[in-house]
Amino acid sequence: MAVFRWGQTFDAFRDLEREVDRLMRSLTLEGFRIGRPFPAVNLYELTDEILITAELPGVSADDLELSVANGLLTMSVSRGESEAVPEERFRRSERPVGHWERTFSLPQKVCDDEMSAELNHGVLKLHLPKAAAEEPRAIPVTEADG
Repeated sequence: MAVFRWGQTFDAFRDLEREVDRLMRSLTLEGFRIGRPFPAVNLYELTDEILITAELPGVSADDLELSVANGLLTMSVSRGESEAVPEERFRRSERPVGHWERTFSLPQKVCDDEMSAELNHGVLKLHLPKAAAEEPRAIPVTEADG
């Protein structure tokens, strides 16, 4: 019996590729995380504010630190491991633990004294009111002697 059939020589390779893809999708490696090490963040530019939302399951307001300086927003979280279940009992752990920090460049200057943040059921909403646009200022030019 022939190993390859005429006209269908690459079908076996396509089947192999499909099976390897299926295997790789179902494969999980202990301690190896594919993707980002911190939760997803959405940044919206609204009419009079910049709204940032982040999914932070299991994070309390005490674990979260937010700061704005020089047009950069820094978000950092220290999340400890759950003491309720011992580590040897875990069969799957996908929520990151430990410390992470993320910095975003803000698209516009914001009012530092009017910022607010709320954490509700693991979803952070950060309201950053836009600062009034500064008018361009003319710089006087003088003739130099010499």
